[in-house]
Amino acid sequence: MLDKSHMSRDEGFAALEALLGARLNRSQSDRDLHGRAEGHFALMPPDAVAYPETTAEVAEVVRICAAAGLPVIGWGAGTSLEGHAIAPRGGVCVDFQRMASVVQVQPEEMVAVVQPGITREALNTELRATGLFFPVDPGANASLGGMASTRASGTTAVRYGTMRANVLGLEVVLADGRVIRTGTRAPKSSTGYDLTALFVGAEGTLGLITELTLKLHGQPEAVSAAVCAFADMAGAVDAVIATIQSGIPMARIEFVDRAAAACFNAQSGADWPDAPHLMIEFHGSDAAVAEQAARFGEIAADFGAEGFRWASKAEDRTALWAMRHNAYRAMVAANPGCVPVTTDICVPVSRLAEAVEETAAEIAASGIPGPIVGHVGDGNFHALLLPKEGDKAEWNRAMSLAANMAERALRLGGTVSGEHGIGMGKLKYMQSEHGDAWQVMAAIKAALDPGNVMNPGKLLPGN
Repeated sequence: MLDKSHMSRDEGFAALEALLGARLNRSQSDRDLHGRAEGHFALMPPDAVAYPETTAEVAEVVRICAAAGLPVIGWGAGTSLEGHAIAPRGGVCVDFQRMASVVQVQPEEMVAVVQPGITREALNTELRATGLFFPVDPGANASLGGMASTRASGTTAVRYGTMRANVLGLEVVLADGRVIRTGTRAPKSSTGYDLTALFVGAEGTLGLITELTLKLHGQPEAVSAAVCAFADMAGAVDAVIATIQSGIPMARIEFVDRAAAACFNAQSGADWPDAPHLMIEFHGSDAAVAEQAARFGEIAADFGAEGFRWASKAEDRTALWAMRHNAYRAMVAANPGCVPVTTDICVPVSRLAEAVEETAAEIAASGIPGPIVGHVGDGNFHALLLPKEGDKAEWNRAMSLAANMAERALRLGGTVSGEHGIGMGKLKYMQSEHGDAWQVMAAIKAALDPGNVMNPGKLLPGN
């Protein structure tokens, strides 16, 4: 590895310009674009934005930055919510939009090899003729490199798993510019440390992902979706728990509270009752989907479900899930003049009702709008807290609500984030959740990135 003293910052930028030419952008507008997060964080722009086209270029960018002491931050679609990709210490943002190709699809092995900048929707468009699809769906049309780096999940995780289960291997550029490959296309391996799992969820603090080998799934023969209302949140959550315990193989099962349902109505022109709702989808053969839907209907009815609306046509299902995926925008639009503070926790499914009810009661008592939605099939739910812009007292109450949600998750045996990740926003909870294991993470970081070049200030202690 080149020593930090090998070149000055100015020499580093000159070397990057020589390498990339116009694909190194130092304009204020581009820097600001890459200094914003979708969360509540202040603008923190990098000093420059690099647009590499090959792994070799990425490796050379990292070598130059390491020699000049310039932080390196990966950038995909920019949809992270905890400040993962902003630049609190400046440096170089590596934007992967020019590395967004499908490298190879092997239908017989149900595997695709892709570059990190391609989005999940673009990949699935490429896969249409194969009868396969990539199932991980966080809602946003995120880039797959970013989804791997944050260990994304989403609405389909209850059936198909998170990125952790669907990434078979990676190509990664390390902090010293070395390029390594992890994993294989084989369905399993028992050969040493699982380095693929190490980089999936590392939030770019250990290296930059430049290629992914992904597990694909067969497109289901039949799909059926439904939405139904409940008198209260306890009934809806208990119906989820009972459905899971019954072994019904759901593809998606989502919860929205009364406030979120009202936002859907306002944004999409829906006419949902003023009540909490479950949204559910089944995948399989025609006979299997019909049986699963019938069994779920019986269970949900036992917990007070009413007003079932089934959507078997593709366009109806698309409209239904578009409402869920656009929940953030709908809730922000319904609360003008507010600053969105979004947070998530994940708890064991057996404690889910307790966690949701405690959270909802505390939000109601705070006087701050805070709709709740969740991938409740795997114990994960989100609250969007909406304090008025410029109201310091409301802002402080929102921060207290978020902190109490994190504490509640740990008290109930869960985690402070099932989906959003840590970034800068949840660093303060890592010691409580992981104890000495957090220092082990720091030791791994120090071994792979002794100069602290890769995405400093995120995820790790003293980083």
